[in-house]
Amino acid sequence: MRNTFRGGVHPEGHKELSRELPLKLFDPKGEMVFPLQQHIGKPAKPIVKKNDPVLVGQRIAEADGFVSAHIVSSCSGTVKAIEKRRILTGALMECIVIENDGAFTPVEGMGQKRDASGLSREELLRCIQDAGIVGLGGAGFPTHVKLSPKDPAAIRYLIANGAECEPYLTCNDQLMRTRAKEIVEGLVLTLSLFPNAEAVICVEDNKPEAIEAMRAAAEGHARTKVLPMKTKYPQGGERSLIKAVAGVDFPISRLPADVGCVVCNVGTLYAIERAVVYGEPLFSQCFTLTGEAVAHPGNYIVRDGTSFAELLEAAGGLKEGVTLKKALVGGPMMGIAIGSLDVPIQKQNNGLTLLPEDPVELAEKRQTACLHCGRCTTVCPVGLSPQVMSDAALAGDYERYEKKLHGLECVQCGSCTFACPAKRPLMQTFKQAKAEIMANKRKEGGAKK
Repeated sequence: MRNTFRGGVHPEGHKELSRELPLKLFDPKGEMVFPLQQHIGKPAKPIVKKNDPVLVGQRIAEADGFVSAHIVSSCSGTVKAIEKRRILTGALMECIVIENDGAFTPVEGMGQKRDASGLSREELLRCIQDAGIVGLGGAGFPTHVKLSPKDPAAIRYLIANGAECEPYLTCNDQLMRTRAKEIVEGLVLTLSLFPNAEAVICVEDNKPEAIEAMRAAAEGHARTKVLPMKTKYPQGGERSLIKAVAGVDFPISRLPADVGCVVCNVGTLYAIERAVVYGEPLFSQCFTLTGEAVAHPGNYIVRDGTSFAELLEAAGGLKEGVTLKKALVGGPMMGIAIGSLDVPIQKQNNGLTLLPEDPVELAEKRQTACLHCGRCTTVCPVGLSPQVMSDAALAGDYERYEKKLHGLECVQCGSCTFACPAKRPLMQTFKQAKAEIMANKRKEGGAKK
């Protein structure tokens, strides 16, 4: 095993803004909005209607197919509406709106500890599926699907992703420091699904307190070890971790399970422990509110459906005299820019970064023609040629982009854009190219039908 991958960059961390601030539960007062698609796959189907009473932990929408996930209420109150609301991407999506009564009354039995040691593989997966757990590293892939490969015996490594390489974000650091025992318990439960696997807990070495906490919690557990990782972006990327731990590369057309690996975020493992041991479905997650524009950054346990704006207001709002120029769900490397904070936090969101300067705007002012320096190729963690890919994409030569240059293998980490001295918007170009290629494929598929 190695402690890193090829390529990568070293952006400023800015983690000092919040890294020492403990996790705090935030209970919102306003209405709660639950989009029906907070995961990869088909949207969930509502199973409540207007004026229905609901409780914390109550399922309000059911998965519509295997690759889908249940939606659970994070508050008690009354269903106000089922209607289209604006979400963080700016799109309108069908949502369940609940009038929060502020009592946060749970469903009966939730939180009561139970013995999970005798659960069969099928029972354990059912617990995870019933809890509506998805990947909490940002992708939102339904966890029960990820943990159900064709051949469980072929899995060699179960990787716990505690790298948290994205600048500014620190909630996973705090989660590992304070909930290490629970994370490891979730890891051990998950490891029981894979009889020949070794569990490897990966944490970047700029989190020494988290590393020690996870080592102490893992002590005495067979097939489980902690692997400190070199602090480098995108160390927490799924493919980067697999390269470091298993030493293998694989095309984007294949899944981690195809090369004997399963990767779960530490927040996901914590959610598994809560679901299996305490019967608590996924309705909250750790979250960092940060950035130089924020008056009081912090780490929180936030309830799904909470408004970004309400969380910011409760935390003291913006710094006095500061104008907000950029709002990012996530961090500055892979975060999603949003135009309004009056949208709901979804279960796969782990942070909000508010900046007094727009780095994209600043880069555009300094942009020049390509210098042909090759830095973008040097830092690409996948080994692609971003300069040549950009030329093909801008020329509309998508066949060359996809077939000759393997452009769809791009993981859109932004390392090339960060390293480019000419400040070319490489990642944005690749996102647009991929979107157009996939749209063309869908058109071709529809025409064949």
